[in-house]
Amino acid sequence: MVRSRWRLPLTIGALIVAATLPWQIRVSHAAERPARAAVIVCDAEIAPLGFAADEIRVALGEKGFSAVEKSPGDSSTARAPVRIVLTVADTDPLRREMRQERIAPVGTIEPQGYAIRKSQVPGRLTLWAVGADASGGMYAGLDLAEQIRLGQRLDEIGETTRGPHIGRRGIKFNVPLDARTPSYDDSGDAAQSNYVHMWDFSFWQKFLDHMARHRYNTLTLWNPHPFPSLVKLPDYPDVALDDVCVSELAPTHDGIWARPMFARREVTEKLRVVRKMPIDEKIAFWRRVMQHAADRGIDVYLITWNVIVNGAEGKYGITAEQDNPKTIAYLRQCVRECILTYPLLDGIGVTAGENMKPRTDEFSKEKWLWSTYGQGVLDAKREQPDRHVRFLHRVWQTGVGEVWDEFGSKYPGTFELGFKYARAHMYSATDPPFCDELCREMEPFGLKCWWNLRNDDVFNFRWGDPDYVREFLGNLPPDHLTAGYHMGSDGYVWGVEFTSLEPESPRALEIEKHWYNFMLWGRLGYDPTLDRPFFERVLAARFPEVPSDKLYDAWQAASKIVPLVNRFHWRNWDFMWAVEGCVDQRQGFHTVDDFINTPPMEQSGIVAVPDYVEAQLTGNRPQGTTPMEVAERLHGYAAEALAGVAALRRDAPTMSKQLGFTLGDVEAMAHLGNYYGAKILGAVELQTFRRSKEARHKQAAIRHLQQALEHWRNYAEVAGGMYRPQLLARTRLLDWRRALDDVKRDVEIARAAGVE
Repeated sequence: MVRSRWRLPLTIGALIVAATLPWQIRVSHAAERPARAAVIVCDAEIAPLGFAADEIRVALGEKGFSAVEKSPGDSSTARAPVRIVLTVADTDPLRREMRQERIAPVGTIEPQGYAIRKSQVPGRLTLWAVGADASGGMYAGLDLAEQIRLGQRLDEIGETTRGPHIGRRGIKFNVPLDARTPSYDDSGDAAQSNYVHMWDFSFWQKFLDHMARHRYNTLTLWNPHPFPSLVKLPDYPDVALDDVCVSELAPTHDGIWARPMFARREVTEKLRVVRKMPIDEKIAFWRRVMQHAADRGIDVYLITWNVIVNGAEGKYGITAEQDNPKTIAYLRQCVRECILTYPLLDGIGVTAGENMKPRTDEFSKEKWLWSTYGQGVLDAKREQPDRHVRFLHRVWQTGVGEVWDEFGSKYPGTFELGFKYARAHMYSATDPPFCDELCREMEPFGLKCWWNLRNDDVFNFRWGDPDYVREFLGNLPPDHLTAGYHMGSDGYVWGVEFTSLEPESPRALEIEKHWYNFMLWGRLGYDPTLDRPFFERVLAARFPEVPSDKLYDAWQAASKIVPLVNRFHWRNWDFMWAVEGCVDQRQGFHTVDDFINTPPMEQSGIVAVPDYVEAQLTGNRPQGTTPMEVAERLHGYAAEALAGVAALRRDAPTMSKQLGFTLGDVEAMAHLGNYYGAKILGAVELQTFRRSKEARHKQAAIRHLQQALEHWRNYAEVAGGMYRPQLLARTRLLDWRRALDDVKRDVEIARAAGVE
C-alpha cells in the first residue's frame, strides 16, 4: 500500500493570546505593540498547510504578534480580531463560512494555484488563503508570510488569484552518495566536501524548505548508478552497501579520474568510512527525505546514466557490458525494488549514455533500456497496479523516433523527454537556439520535454538579474512541448558551501548563500509578473542597511557580464569552458589566441574577431554586434557595478556579513568583466596586427592585455580574499592568484607576435 503523502504532519506551537488589536486595524507594523493576538486556522494534518502556517507565525512574530494555531472546527476562531485561514478549495466547512462572510467567489483555480480573499468589519479582520490543492494552499500561505515580512500592513494585503506559469519547476542535483556510487563527476572539491552531508537529514530538511519557499516543486537526483546505496535486492544480497565511504585518493582532472562517473578500482581501493550506516538505515533515511519532500509539495525523481554499474561490477557476473544478460536482469531488479522500496518516489529518468554503444541488434540502446528500466517498472506495477511512476528519457546520444518506438509507446504512464536547453551554459542567451529541431521531432508524437538548464558557469559568486531570468523562462517552448524545467550542474554539487574564508557556523547551504539566484529561477517560473519593485522590497528586507534600488542596479549590472562573455566566447559543454577561471579541462587557460579563434554562440548576432578584423581591413561593415561593442558593454556593466558597490559601501559603513560578501561578489564579477573586456580588445588588435603588420596595432594589443592583467590582479585580490581555491570537477583548479602567470603570458604572446 502506498503511504499517505501527509503521514508526518507539522504542528505549530501554540502561544498564549495576551492582548487584542484595536478596533481599527490601521497601525503600521513598525508602530504595533508587542504581543498583539492573531489566530491561524488550518488543518495541520495537511503538512504543506502546516508548513505555511508556521511561516506565517514566524513572520507575525517578527512584527510583534503572538499567533496561535486553531483547527478549522474550533468555533472560537470566529471571535479573533485577526484571523488567517489556510484552506484547500474543496474544504466544505470553511467554504460555507466564506459564503456566510460574503467573500468574493474564488472561482476555478488551477492546480498549485491559490486565491487570497479578505473580510473586514470593525474590530475583526480575516485573511483567507485558499489553495486549489495542498501545494496551492501552501503557496498562498507563503505569499502571506512574505508580504508580512516585507512590511505590508495586514489590512492592506490585497485580494489576488495566482497560478503557476510553468507547472513543474525543478532543481537538478548531482548527488554524491559514496565513493563506490559517485555522482557524474566527483573529481572536484564540491563533491568531495559534500559526501557526508548527503546523509544528514537536517541538510535535506533545510534544502527542501528553501525549495518550497522559492516555489520549486520537483527535485531530480542524478547519479550514474545509485542502487547499491539505496536498495536491497532479493537475488543480489551482496550488492547493497553499508556505511558511507570516501576515497583517500586525492582527485585530479586527469589520469584515473578522467572518467569520474565510473567508480574506478584505484579510487575504491583506498576507502575511508565517514559514517557508519547499514543499508536498512539508509533506506529509512531516504524514505524520510522523500516524505519531507512530499510534505513540501515536491516530487522526487531519480535519474541515471548507462551502462554504469558502480558498486556492483564484478559481483554475480555483473559488468558494464551492454550485451550482458546478467547485467540486464540485475538492472531490471534494481528498478523494481527501488520503486517498491520508495512509495514516494515520483519518477525515474535515464540517459542513453555515457557508456552505451550504437548497436542495431537486440541490445540496441532503447531495447536495452526497455529490457531494464521499462520492464523493471512493469514488474513493480504487477505488485502495485495503482502505482504511477513518471518516466523521463533524456535525448542524449539517441533519437526521438527510436525512443518513442522502442520505449515511449510502450510505457504505462507519463512519459516525457529531457534535453540540455542551453547546452551547459544557461547563463549565455535568453533564447538559446538548440531545441528547435527537437521540438519539431516531438510534435508528431505528442511528447513534452523537461528543459535541463545547466549552470556550469557561476559557482562562486552570488548572481542576480531578474530581467534575464524572466526573459529566459518566457522564451521556453510552449506548454504543449514543455513538461517543466530543472536547473543545476554536472560540475558542482549544490550542497553545503565549502570555500568561504569566513564561513557561517555551521557552514551555510549553497541554496542559502545563493538565495537570490535560486529565488529568481523558482519564483519567476511560478509567477513571471513579479517586477522590479517586488525584488527591491525583497532586497530591502534582507539588507536594510543600504538603498535597495542601488543594490538592485549594481547586482544586475555585474550579473550581465557572464552571459555576455559566454555568448562571445562560446564552448558548448562544461569541460570546455569555466568562465570564472578562464579555463577548460583539456588545455587549461584560454589565451588571447583562443579569444581570437573561438567563434561566438550560434545565432547570438555577435561577430567573430577574425571576421570583424577582415571587414575592417577591407572597408566593409560587419553585420551584428562587433567585438568592440561587446568589450564596451562589458566595461560599461563593470563600471556601473563598481560605482554602485562604492556608493553602497559609503551608505553603510557598517553592514551585515552577508551584505559584505554580496558586495564583494558583485565587485569580483565587475573586475572579471573588465578583464574580459580588455582581453577582447587585445584580441582584436593582435589579430589586426597579424593581418595588417602595422606596429601600432601590436602596441595597442600589448597595452590592452597589460590592462587585462591589472584587472585580473584586482579580480584575484577580491575573489581570493573571500574564497579558497578549489578543484572544479569538469575543468581544472580554480586559483585566481596562481592564474596570474597564465594571464601574463597573454602579454608575452602579443609581444612575440611577428617575431621570427
